Formats: sequence, C-alpha cells, structure tokens
Amino acid sequence: MLKATKIKNQDAYQLTFILSADLQTGPVSVVGDFNGWTPGRHEFKPLRNGTRSVSVRVPADRTVRFRYLAANGQWFDDPDVADRDGPDCLVRL
Repeated sequence: MLKATKIKNQDAYQLTFILSADLQTGPVSVVGDFNGWTPGRHEFKPLRNGTRSVSVRVPADRTVRFRYLAANGQWFDDPDVADRDGPDCLVRL
C-alpha cells in the first residue's frame, strides 16, 4: 500500500510505503528515482500492527518511479499500485 500526503505549506509530499510483514521475509527497502536507486537507503521498519513501513519526502508535480528490493537481490512490485512503466511502479503527484 502507498499513501501520499501533501506536506502543509510546502510544494512536496510524504510518501509512506506499507507492506504486510508476511509479504517478504528479511530486510526490504524501497528503491526509486527519489533516492538514486540506492538499495538500503530507505529500509522498511516493523510496526506493532504487523506491517512494515518507510516514508520519503518528494517534490510535488512529478511522477515517482520505484520498486522494492528484498534480501538476495529479489526485486518485486507493490501489489496495490496498478500504474507501471516497464518494471517500475509509478505514482503521479
């Protein structure tokens, strides 16, 4: 799941990526054009409700490309994001 929240008085959004804890075991990070496609930079953290999440701040009025990277180099997509460009998930802000 992905939540986009407009940051008050700024031309930016906070994107919160949420995964079910049982979707992948081991460390998972969100990797995209907002972090130079750098693995491990935005790693999911476990929450009490059984999910994992990570948030990033991105400028408004753009399209964000991302994928998830799990242990052993396994790439996967957000199952709730339908918009794609090749292998990348897209979010239009």
